[in-house]
Amino acid sequence: MNELVERLSKGDHPVEVSLRPEKTARLLKERIESGYVHIKFTATRGGTELGVRLDKQRTDLTQGDLDNQVGRVKLVGNLTLNYEKVVCVADIDLKTFEGTGHLEPEAAAAAGSLETKEGL
Repeated sequence: MNELVERLSKGDHPVEVSLRPEKTARLLKERIESGYVHIKFTATRGGTELGVRLDKQRTDLTQGDLDNQVGRVKLVGNLTLNYEKVVCVADIDLKTFEGTGHLEPEAAAAAGSLETKEGL
């Protein structure tokens, strides 16, 4: 496994949603509706910004109010980082657009889904 993928797969790390030209709830809502967001892991050398295609079934917006910029949202999606397929999971505070996140190697994430389905 790639060193960066391995490091970001262990524990939670500080992240922020990258929004340009400015960080607004309206812009984040547009990005979520488009199904694609940028998540930046801020504690890596220079920061690691990842383009994430959201998984609408695993993303959870129920704990946040984007219109009033309060609460938290859980953004989950797939990407390839350094030739490895991973799932990015980020818990974001809507007031600051910051939070914590981690990567899950896609094979491990899929195995977890199977275990959950089998346990039902």
